[in-house]
Amino acid sequence: MIPRIVAGSCVELGQSIMFAFVGIIVGIVCTLLGYVLHHGKIAVLIQPTEFIIIFGAALGIFIGSFGMKTFTATIKAVIGLLKAPPTKEHYVELLKMMYELFNVARKEGLLGLEQHVEKPDESAIISKYPSFLGNHHAVHFMCDTLKVILTGAVGPHDLSEMMEMDLEISHEEEHRPAEALQTVGDAMPAVGIVAAVLGVIITMGKINEGPEKIGASVAAALVGTFLGIFVGYVVCAPLSKSILNKIGAEGMYMNCIRHALFSFARGESPITCVEFARRQIEPGLRPGFVELEEAVKAA
Repeated sequence: MIPRIVAGSCVELGQSIMFAFVGIIVGIVCTLLGYVLHHGKIAVLIQPTEFIIIFGAALGIFIGSFGMKTFTATIKAVIGLLKAPPTKEHYVELLKMMYELFNVARKEGLLGLEQHVEKPDESAIISKYPSFLGNHHAVHFMCDTLKVILTGAVGPHDLSEMMEMDLEISHEEEHRPAEALQTVGDAMPAVGIVAAVLGVIITMGKINEGPEKIGASVAAALVGTFLGIFVGYVVCAPLSKSILNKIGAEGMYMNCIRHALFSFARGESPITCVEFARRQIEPGLRPGFVELEEAVKAA
């Protein structure tokens, strides 16, 4: 079965996704502010050689463990956090659109859907709902499944298994960026220790150069430890968790489509199909029965 969100509502998870970068910025600003207020000097933290060690090692761990494909996918996943997860309005639009499509099939037969699923961006129905049309995964999933239904060669339960398999594979692929970030985050404190040890080795070579130079060398070494721990826990961990939260929120959107299509394949009426889909939505985002009824009537 497709994993469901088990901790907190999707509304809360959606808010945590949108505030991922805000939280990281707050963490950075407050850490540096506390350091400065304690009479610390920002210039001491600017150690280019430590940056090369820390971020170079992080990049090496990332690419060595997961490859360039996952590295590119992770960048896209992090940028994707700037886009809000599905809202209640998105679900209302989705249910309205599916109701209209199922109504076409009821009135014109399954062949009436062909023009809509072959070129969804040119469909008179689908093109009215940009929030759905902009979700390429959802568009391909729904249209490909409807094409299978049009063939009439696959029974409802086989179709359900096919959709579930599709979503499971996609779910595994979507998890890789979060897993990669978490792996790198877990390794960063150890990388910071490596940077510190290298700094101590350099410091030992300056043992006869006086306390001032030794102190500066030790400070530079400790910057590496600071960066490793800070990046691991304040940057990588929140980003990984936010990506997982977004995957869960978008997974519910895809499951909504899956339930509606399964009901449609069984021959249920359009309103019954969208009602099955509506009941699958998190209560915090779910439109009410009357609200849905009014929306589909308007459609």
